Amino acid sequence: MKTIKFLFITVLSLSALTSCSSDDDTPQAVNEEEIITTVRLELTAASGDVVVLQSQDLDGDGPDAPVFSTEGTILADTEYTGDIQFLNELENPAEDITEEVLEEGVDHQVFYTFTTNNANSSVTYTDIDVDGNPIGLSTTFNSGATSTGNIVVVTLRHEPTKSADGVSTGDITNAGGATDANVTFTYDVN
Repeated sequence: MKTIKFLFITVLSLSALTSCSSDDDTPQAVNEEEIITTVRLELTAASGDVVVLQSQDLDGDGPDAPVFSTEGTILADTEYTGDIQFLNELENPAEDITEEVLEEGVDHQVFYTFTTNNANSSVTYTDIDVDGNPIGLSTTFNSGATSTGNIVVVTLRHEPTKSADGVSTGDITNAGGATDANVTFTYDVN
């Protein structure tokens, strides 16, 4: 009789534990950090002239430094349409991370920070996410006056605070979030 009571209590306890389990068995989506080997900034003038600034780092955190290249000449006091592309060239064919950044626009923003040497250069966002905040994949780039050794730091942030002061105009100071890519381009304006 004790065995039957013990068995009954055990079955009752197990059924109680099972009935208290979470109703939501859906696994949490994992947003894996993408590998970005190449950042390519393409600037197109109204004349059709194209300038490409590119950083390529095929070994990631390995011993080799990124390879920087510039194709074309940035002309003084010229407005360019800017398009930036993020690639993972470790994949074959290369994976275009830009598509994911656009799809998850509310969770990403590209920042363009100029040094004081080229204070006359500027970038204006021309794309927005579904909440009306900037993404920064498409921009208007104004070159400013003739100068050499200009620097623009391009930073892709994941989950920035887009409502923070200055973020909507491209100030990274209060943006927060995690850095997905950070590249420093040096260029001349002729």
